[in-house]
Amino acid sequence: MSQNVYPEPQAPRLLSVAEWAALPEDQAGELIDGRLVEEEMSDCVHELVVAWLIQTLRDWLIPRGGFVFGSEVKYALKPRRGRKSDVSVFLSRSRKPPARGPVGIPPDIMIETVSPAPRDGRRDRVEKMEEYAAFGVRWYWLLDPQLRTLEIYGLAQDGRYVHRLGATGGLLQAVPGCEGLTLDLDALFREIDQLEAADQQETSRRQGSAESEG
Repeated sequence: MSQNVYPEPQAPRLLSVAEWAALPEDQAGELIDGRLVEEEMSDCVHELVVAWLIQTLRDWLIPRGGFVFGSEVKYALKPRRGRKSDVSVFLSRSRKPPARGPVGIPPDIMIETVSPAPRDGRRDRVEKMEEYAAFGVRWYWLLDPQLRTLEIYGLAQDGRYVHRLGATGGLLQAVPGCEGLTLDLDALFREIDQLEAADQQETSRRQGSAESEG
């Protein structure tokens, strides 16, 4: 009796950072040990926070000389590990990234907007915190729109992050590492409240329509 012989499944080929950076723009994902890993799913609250951060930081930094980038810049942390932060900042034009391709120069600030999903929260608070510290990023910000908190960590001499600021609102006029920057967290959180209130009203309206039709 003959037996069918099936080929062993081939493990996916590991990608280098250069190959990851060369993928088409619509090919999402970060590079973890040579494998493409799905990114967090953004919603309107997440994108509102990112847009607010970019606008606020640009208004402060561009006149002083510097760069603010959005979420599609690909940072080469290791030969087979690459990340994309929500916002990244180079405080001076004396240290600037390449115009194209993966970036192997650590920015001065990386910022992540924490998503509600536990997996995404762990990635931002544990995995990326360790990786960005090893990469040499001087400041790491975590803005959590669900908890309405901003945390800022600074890189210590031992290569680990130390908690430097925690805020739940207010007008911050002393931001570590960013002289002259003011962050109006109350204004940001009001925008989030307005967006979520509009969403709740729409949900209630739909539920009322469904009940009346039923």
